[in-house]
Amino acid sequence: MMYDSHRSTSFVVRELLQKVEKQRASLVIGIPREDHKHEKRVPLTPETVSLLVESGYRVLLEAGTGMTINYTDSYYAESGAEIVETPEEVFQADLILKILPPTLEEVSMMRPRATVFSFLHIHKLSLSLLELMSEKKINALAYELLYDNTGVSPFVTSISEIEGTYSITLAAELLSNAHGGKGILLGGIPGISPTEVVVIGAGVAGTMAARAVLAMGASVKVFDNDVVKLRTIRHELGNLVFTSTLQPNVLRNVFRSADVVIGAMQYINKTHFYRISNDLIREMKQGAVIIDVRMAQGGCFETTMEACLPGHPAVFEKFGVLHFCEMSLSSRVARTASIALSNIFVSLFSTMADCGGTDHFARFDRGFAAGFYLYSGKMVNRYVGNHFNIPVTDIGLFLPGY
Repeated sequence: MMYDSHRSTSFVVRELLQKVEKQRASLVIGIPREDHKHEKRVPLTPETVSLLVESGYRVLLEAGTGMTINYTDSYYAESGAEIVETPEEVFQADLILKILPPTLEEVSMMRPRATVFSFLHIHKLSLSLLELMSEKKINALAYELLYDNTGVSPFVTSISEIEGTYSITLAAELLSNAHGGKGILLGGIPGISPTEVVVIGAGVAGTMAARAVLAMGASVKVFDNDVVKLRTIRHELGNLVFTSTLQPNVLRNVFRSADVVIGAMQYINKTHFYRISNDLIREMKQGAVIIDVRMAQGGCFETTMEACLPGHPAVFEKFGVLHFCEMSLSSRVARTASIALSNIFVSLFSTMADCGGTDHFARFDRGFAAGFYLYSGKMVNRYVGNHFNIPVTDIGLFLPGY
């Protein structure tokens, strides 16, 4: 995310802006180890830590955090990070960088008015958690809510590219005998009908999944109710891609012959939610595979929504169809995902340091300000507020010059 001090939409006088830019912030970034067996991603790589330390930040890293992406503590230390042994030390930082949303225990360790970054995963939030953050006047930002000059979230785009591509690699594994599948090759060879893949959602993840399917020689059909997205994917990938809006009769016929269905709808900040009903899944072939890449947003199918419940297995069979519902496919390629996230953080935090810190940056950059769902403990995002029936305050009331 780039910060442009000369854009015509600036809401502050240039003299004030230039004065603030000279006041580089000296902030402490804390990176705790995630307490979840499936979450292996890390927000910053050692290379990114080195760049941020040069920009004036201190970086506190809980010991062992980088091992999930095969980076040792010593490598982080050589890059300028300060390795600490306990999470309590990390959570005293000004800025907390996480992957999963903070837990009650983690928020209790944070100092008042700290700022925490994470993915939203709204089903992992709770009223009691939000109330505690409100009491401590915590600033909470979600990567999915931040947007850049193009109006999209760079975090969502990067992770969607990874998960869309990887979903097809995973589908190929699940169809094989080695993983209990029907023993089908995901692709096409002479004399054998090609595998049929259906993609629900024509955004970045859906486009990357469709591209991977075509590269393997299988057939692909993409559904979305956004005709602009369908037109874009057709222009990008060519006439081999069948596209359609979410017409029930068309979906029913396609689901009956599908070998793989990928769920890639986008639900963050949306007013309409389309989820595939149980009735369609009942009509799928025995041994077919469903992969839902939107579990962090509640799931794209009625059958996968239940996998959001605590204790529910991430891989299960229902109606004779194998469902794969891990919260984040990108955690299976955690090093790639971590590098992608780090690339965005370098630009974001370097600009924030130049701008004078979190509050000043939020004043001058509307895309960054949009990332807050809590500001000084107040609910400022309508999507999250409506989900928990919490009154929402316009963040502009807290940001002079916004």
